[in-house]
Amino acid sequence: MLEKFIEYLKYEKRYSQHTIMAYEKDLVQYYDYAEVFQGETNPLVLNFQQHRHYLVYLQNQNYSNRTINRKISSLKRFYKYLLSIGEISDDPTAKLTVLKFEKKVMIPFSKEEMIDLIDKIDYGVDFEGERDKLIINILYNTGIRLSELIGIRISKIDFANSQLKVLGKRNKERIIPLSYQLTNSMKLYLELRSEFQNIDNEDAFFITKKGKQIYPSLVYGKINYYLSTVTKKVKRSPHVIRHTFATHLMDAGADLNSIKELLGHSSLVATQVYMHSSLVKLKSIVNQAHPRAQKK
Repeated sequence: MLEKFIEYLKYEKRYSQHTIMAYEKDLVQYYDYAEVFQGETNPLVLNFQQHRHYLVYLQNQNYSNRTINRKISSLKRFYKYLLSIGEISDDPTAKLTVLKFEKKVMIPFSKEEMIDLIDKIDYGVDFEGERDKLIINILYNTGIRLSELIGIRISKIDFANSQLKVLGKRNKERIIPLSYQLTNSMKLYLELRSEFQNIDNEDAFFITKKGKQIYPSLVYGKINYYLSTVTKKVKRSPHVIRHTFATHLMDAGADLNSIKELLGHSSLVATQVYMHSSLVKLKSIVNQAHPRAQKK
């Protein structure tokens, strides 16, 4: 049933490969637990109490509450699917509740940190250096997701109109405007890329020096390394750069709907988090600068 569920996510729900891999990893762990600790090679027969034991098992593995909630969410989604196709008549995970956790505030990078990251680091003039700098430039100048960055296709770049078409969540396409400077950097990168003879996917924009499409851990590693040279912030990831892109637009006066469209959000609810970041900054400015503000 796991194979059918993965096919369902891929072909009917059209989830990204990254999301599908996360579901599969969580559920394989669940299957392994059922066999080792419950003596069941078919976990579909486990009852609610046995699933409660699985929750306790995850806690004993020292996973964070956030990670446990994700694993349980994967499990609940799996059982909903089984219920919908008639494989089970009752969902034993329906009453499993999520664990409480403290929601961490994502701190964007400052404009000064981003300037240092893009303009003051020596990336080198070889292929990898130009590629890494362009990865950072695209993330900060467009706010696209990591999966969208990896999935950039040469055939989807419109150099004449300085725009890029990306494939977002639920396989929804959207058009991203590109600055003149970014467009030129992408052309320069493609000149270096053209020197490679054995490329696995000719339409893949970003590749490794071995001609293979770049992958998430490569981008994470590069982003973390370069950011560590310009900031002491602990959270250094592609998603924080996306968060920074939106926050800086908001600070500069961009309207929420425009940011929503650029980020590819389906509703304003997800975009409003950036309004919160800007309000925090505004409150700080008022408290420091206004003559009637109370000082601590």
